[in-house]
Amino acid sequence: MQRRVDMPRLVEALEDWSAVRLGALGPLEGPAAQVLQRKRFSFLVTATRKYGAYAQVLSLYLLDTAFDDEVRELLVLLAKDKQLEQTLGQMRAVREALEQRGFKLSGYPDRDEQPGDVLRGLGRAADDMASSIPVVDGLQGGGVLATRAHLPPPYQEAFDETERALNREYFAPGHVALGTFDSMTFGVPLGFYYLVAGTGHGAYSLTQRQYEQAARELVPALLLGALYAGDKGMHALSEARGAPGAGQGAARGLGVPELRLTALKEMVQQLEARLGVDGLRELARDIQASREAGRFVAVGGVDAALALREARGNVARAQAMMSKARPGATGAPAGRSGAENGPGQVATVADNTARPTNRAAGAAERPGMASLVDEGAGITFEVVEARLALAELEATGPRLPANVALLEKQRPSLDAPPPGAEINPRWSEYVAYYENRLGELKQGKASKGPLRWDAYERMWGWFARGLHFERLMVALLRADATLPKAQRRFLADFDRPRIERYVGVWKPKSGLRFADVLIIEEGALAGRPRRVETFSFKSRDLALLEEEALKTQMLEDAREALRFYGETLDIRRPSLQPLLPGGSEVPVQRVRLVYEGGSLLPKDVKLLDRAVEKTQSKVPGVEVLFQ
Repeated sequence: MQRRVDMPRLVEALEDWSAVRLGALGPLEGPAAQVLQRKRFSFLVTATRKYGAYAQVLSLYLLDTAFDDEVRELLVLLAKDKQLEQTLGQMRAVREALEQRGFKLSGYPDRDEQPGDVLRGLGRAADDMASSIPVVDGLQGGGVLATRAHLPPPYQEAFDETERALNREYFAPGHVALGTFDSMTFGVPLGFYYLVAGTGHGAYSLTQRQYEQAARELVPALLLGALYAGDKGMHALSEARGAPGAGQGAARGLGVPELRLTALKEMVQQLEARLGVDGLRELARDIQASREAGRFVAVGGVDAALALREARGNVARAQAMMSKARPGATGAPAGRSGAENGPGQVATVADNTARPTNRAAGAAERPGMASLVDEGAGITFEVVEARLALAELEATGPRLPANVALLEKQRPSLDAPPPGAEINPRWSEYVAYYENRLGELKQGKASKGPLRWDAYERMWGWFARGLHFERLMVALLRADATLPKAQRRFLADFDRPRIERYVGVWKPKSGLRFADVLIIEEGALAGRPRRVETFSFKSRDLALLEEEALKTQMLEDAREALRFYGETLDIRRPSLQPLLPGGSEVPVQRVRLVYEGGSLLPKDVKLLDRAVEKTQSKVPGVEVLFQ
C-alpha cells in the first residue's frame, strides 16, 4: 500500500497523534519514516506540555510502537533540543520501560542552556498549571480524553487508572500504576495490535484465550512474530472481504474475522514449533531492534523471520541468505520491470525462483560483478550481490577501523586508484562498497569497518572462484544424469534424478539454509522411500596445510555440511512438494562435500587420503570428494 501512494506527503498531512497511530501499524519506508519521526518528536513535546499525567500513557504507547533505532533517534532529537529531561525524564514508568530495552536517559544528556530556553520555560510553566486540572486537561489539544478510544485495551486500563488517580487528587509525577504499564509491554511492543484489531477479536483477546497458560513474557513475543511473519496471509484474507463469493464454502462458513484469527493462531503455532520459546523471544527482539528488520519480516513473511533469526538479527546477512527470493522478498525495493509482483503478490523465499529485475546499476556498468551473472542458471545480478555481501560479512581479512571521521578522511576515489588497480573493474565496486559501509556506520547499521582494498580483492577473487567451481559441478551433475545408471559417477543411486540449485531447507537447530545442490528422485518408488542427496561445494586452498590442520579443516567443513544439509530436512521449495506427498520433511541419504582440486590440494596423496578417511569415519553420512 505504501508504494501506491505518496507516503511522505500523506504522513506530513496528518496531525501528530494520527501520525503516531499510523506508525503503530508497522514500519514506514525511507522518507515517510523520517517525517513520522518529526511528528513523534512534536507529539512528545506537545503531550508533555498539555496533557499532564496522561502524557505518560501516550508517550509509553508511542515508544512501545517504535523500533529500537527509531527510539534511539528520538532520544537524540529530544536531547539536542534540550527537551529530554523535561519530557521523558519526568516519567518514571517510561524511564523504566526504556531501561528494560537497554536505553538509559543518562546516555543522552541534554544540550547546554541557550538564551531562548528562558521564554520556552515560562510557557511550559503555564501549560503545567493548566494540565494539572483534570477538566482543563481534557479540553486542551483537541481533548486528550478522546485519545483513549484509539488505544489498545492495556493502555486504556492505564489511562483509566491515571484518571482515577487524578480524581482522587493523589497523583504525583512517577506514581502512575507501574504494574499496569509493566503488564502492557513485557519489553515488546503491542502497538501492532491494530494489525488484527477490527476482526472482532483483537490481539489482546487472543492472548487471553489462546495462551492463558503460557508464560507471561512469552505472549507478546508470539504475537509480534506472528503478526509480522503472517501479515501477508492475513492481508490476502483481508482483500477477500467483500469480494463476490469470497469465502463461500471455505473453512465451513467462517467469516473473514474468524479466518484471520485462525491464520494468526496457526502462524503462532508454526513459529513456536520451529523456533521454540527462546527462539521466539529472540525473534521478537530482532524485529524490535530496527525498522529495517521489521520491514524485512513484514515483506518476506515466515521465511524472512526464520532467516532473520538464523542471522541473529543481522538484516544484511538475512537478505544474503534469502538471495534466491524474488524481488521484494528481502525487503529491498522491487524493480519496476515486467517481473514486478502485482498487488498482494509479495514473493517469499519459499517461491525460490529468481527472476530478472530492472537494475539500478546494471551489469554493463559493473563488469566485475557482471562476469559472475548467469541468469539462465538463476544466478541473477541480485543473487551475486547478496551472496557477495554474505562473503564480505564472513571475511577474515584486515579491515579499516570503524571510525567514521577517519574513514571520511581516507575515503577512496574513482579517479585515484592505488597502484595496480587502474584497470581493475573491481576498483569501482570497492569505492561503492566503501561508501555504502561508511553510510551504514553513520546510521549505526554496521559494526565492522570496510575491508582494506587488498583484502577485498582477495575475498572477491575466492568468491568468484567458488561460483565458477559451483557452475562446473552443476554442469558435471547434469551431464552425469544423462548417462545410463551403470556409467554414472555421482548419481548412480537414482533412477530419474532431479537436480535443483539453492533449495531452501530448514532444520530446527541450524535454521533456514540454501543447499548448493539438492538431488531428489523423480522416478517411481516401488515401495522405496524417496531418495534425497545434497551437495556442498568448496573452493579452499588446502595445499599448504599440515596434516593436523588439514584434518581439522575437513572435519569442520563436513560437520557444517551435515548440520546444514544432512540428516532430516524440511524442503521449502513449493515446486518440489508434489514429490513429497508424505510431507516436506525428508531424510537425506547422503551429503557430498566436494572440494575443488588441482593446485588447491596437497601433493602428498597419502596425507590427503588419511584426512578423508578420518573425516568420513568421524562424520558418517558425509562423503568427501575432489574434482
